[in-house]
Amino acid sequence: MKKLILSLTFLLATRLLFAVEGMWLPLLLGLLNQTEMQSLGMKMTAEDIYSVNKGSLKDAIVQFGGGCTAEVISGQGLLLTNHHCGFGQIQQHSSLEHNYLEDGFWAKTLKDELPNPGLTVTFISRIEDVTAAALAGVTEDMDKKTRQSTIDKNLDAIKKAAKMEAYEESMIRPFFNGNQYFMFVTITYKDIRLVGAPPSSVGKFGADTDNWVWPRHTGDFSMFRIYADKNNLPAEYSADNVPMKPKHFLPISLDGVAEGDFTLVFGFPGRTNEYLPSYAISQLADVLDPARVMVRDKTLAIWDGAMRADAQVKIQYASKQAGLANAWKKWQGEVLGLHKTGAVKKKELYEADFKKLVAINPKFAKYQNLLPQFEQLYRDITPYAEAKAYFDEILGSNVELLRMASRFAGIMRANDKNGEAGFYEEKKKVQDGLEGFYKNYGPEIDQRVFAAQMEVLVKKLGKEFQSDLLAQMLANAGGSYEKLAEDIFKNSVLTNQATANALLDKPIAEAMRGIMSDPACQLYNSLRDIYVQSISPKYNEYNDQIDDLQATYMRAQMEVFPNKKFYPDANSTMRCSYGQVQGYHPQDAVTYSPQTYLEGVMEKYVPGDYEFDVPARLRELYEKKDYGQYGEGGKLPVGFIGSNHTTGGNSGSPAIDAYGNLIGLNFDRVWEGTMSDYNYDPSICRNIMVDARYVLFIVDKYAGANRLIKEMKLVHPKKPVPAAPTKEKARKPQLKSQSGSIREEKPLEKE
Repeated sequence: MKKLILSLTFLLATRLLFAVEGMWLPLLLGLLNQTEMQSLGMKMTAEDIYSVNKGSLKDAIVQFGGGCTAEVISGQGLLLTNHHCGFGQIQQHSSLEHNYLEDGFWAKTLKDELPNPGLTVTFISRIEDVTAAALAGVTEDMDKKTRQSTIDKNLDAIKKAAKMEAYEESMIRPFFNGNQYFMFVTITYKDIRLVGAPPSSVGKFGADTDNWVWPRHTGDFSMFRIYADKNNLPAEYSADNVPMKPKHFLPISLDGVAEGDFTLVFGFPGRTNEYLPSYAISQLADVLDPARVMVRDKTLAIWDGAMRADAQVKIQYASKQAGLANAWKKWQGEVLGLHKTGAVKKKELYEADFKKLVAINPKFAKYQNLLPQFEQLYRDITPYAEAKAYFDEILGSNVELLRMASRFAGIMRANDKNGEAGFYEEKKKVQDGLEGFYKNYGPEIDQRVFAAQMEVLVKKLGKEFQSDLLAQMLANAGGSYEKLAEDIFKNSVLTNQATANALLDKPIAEAMRGIMSDPACQLYNSLRDIYVQSISPKYNEYNDQIDDLQATYMRAQMEVFPNKKFYPDANSTMRCSYGQVQGYHPQDAVTYSPQTYLEGVMEKYVPGDYEFDVPARLRELYEKKDYGQYGEGGKLPVGFIGSNHTTGGNSGSPAIDAYGNLIGLNFDRVWEGTMSDYNYDPSICRNIMVDARYVLFIVDKYAGANRLIKEMKLVHPKKPVPAAPTKEKARKPQLKSQSGSIREEKPLEKE
């Protein structure tokens, strides 16, 4: 019996444990990963990566704006992140007169660096495992409400007892579906200024066509700077603030990369679900992703046509279009990858091993019904999950008029709940956002989107999810979705900032009547009623049961497979992933090498095209092969790929070499491997990085921003340091990175 259990466990481990899979807590690298990382070529120690006693790599990594990662690359708080991470700030500073999206921006001096109200960056001071204290008093027989109440009280006590400086904060996050807890002590800086950004023809080269695609030739980077008070502490924006002095910053390697080189990606990955059952993966690949893609297909086609026809519309919709298209294309690749790698079948094989081990071990008897319960729950939730996907997309992301109507409907609900005080409180929130909304809003464009998406709601959803008001409005329009849209947009005050503001400035009773009689608000409320009454209750009921079961399943997996190294799913907390520079073979007769060059940019060049135009200055440098110290063999490297496990939130993450130096900037994944959020597969999962040498080349040779180059530390980690001659036996030359890691080289033999 014991031999059978060991055999099954070993079989599972060899089938599913990949060397480069996982997003690991840096706190635990020394315990779980250091040996494996060094076997892949790393020359550092876990202490060089994460330390609370000295400056380490973690002290150069920040969460940027709450959704991306950035890294400190100079002793003056200079930050490097993606162009798409700083896109919103670059757009806000842009106008037709000063179009930084089109022309780029480079501050000539510190005084020229542009403030960005509301933008923050957050450092991690330390991470602590607080599982024992968090779960104190929690028992398996507790109901969900009692369990969570007990945990919440424990977490509150932990935070109150935590030793922190006045400028530090703490947050505690659950891991492994609430089976473990870690506390993160953080420092947040609030004065972040735009330093530089290439034009979109560099920073967004390839735009939507190349998004999630390899080979890639995008210079996806921008630069900001952290400012602090005179004591180097966080402070609100002030002209008296000075560049922040970091505990550690990343030197930048000029030696580039070669296939097989070790790569470490450090950052704040957003969300993964690697331990779901097969039924969840099947639902995602066959139902939910296809529905979302279809909705966005229609919106993006309309937006794209309008942006190509009008330069002002291009500025207005650039950020919105990028956000909508990003997930749209990712979902397509996700479906492709899940099917191509047989993700459902792999999960079923895993589950078969789980069932066998559970069946032969009496102590696991409590887990025998887990998978059958999952199967039934996913069958029950699917129609509600599909309807929710359509409603979320159409009301929440695609039809802008309905998004605005939801805000006005919120004023009505606040008034009904809290009277005059509620009305004025919610009214202020809405009015504060009107200028930003209408600045980038085109009602004629949105009208066409509205028509297309109302047709989706009517034709794709069952009768139990249909709005009677929408059916009546459509009948009044003679069954024409275009006429329906024309009627709504003609008669709604929400298509215009002035009329929307005027409605809110009326006395409460009159404003309420105006909101209730507005056709866009009426339709939104009717659709919301369907969502609240017919979709949300059953979806939440089943989803709560699935969440509870998933927590048990996670605990069960860790008990049933004790020899498997489990890494926690991403949850926007600091993680490391490690791998190597590596090409891949996505399909028959197609093999991709891991490096791209400027030649590829010129091969894709289409004059005047908003995705593939190339600036004249860059074409000139290419013709002259004027690459300075950043080229290799007469070519200029642009990007490379590796086998690091990444996801959303890793945008802007540094790619770090074996010695702790910056070699690239993570910004994407290959299309075939976007399913790595659910099913990491080493055969096709690759992350895409801008080569650090291309970043330096654009800053130096293209933009002439030499002052920024001078404050960075450029190094040659692959070149041996000559040893001083001695009378004794010649010493081996050594390579030392800023983090203190050393590589020894054999002495060169004479020819």
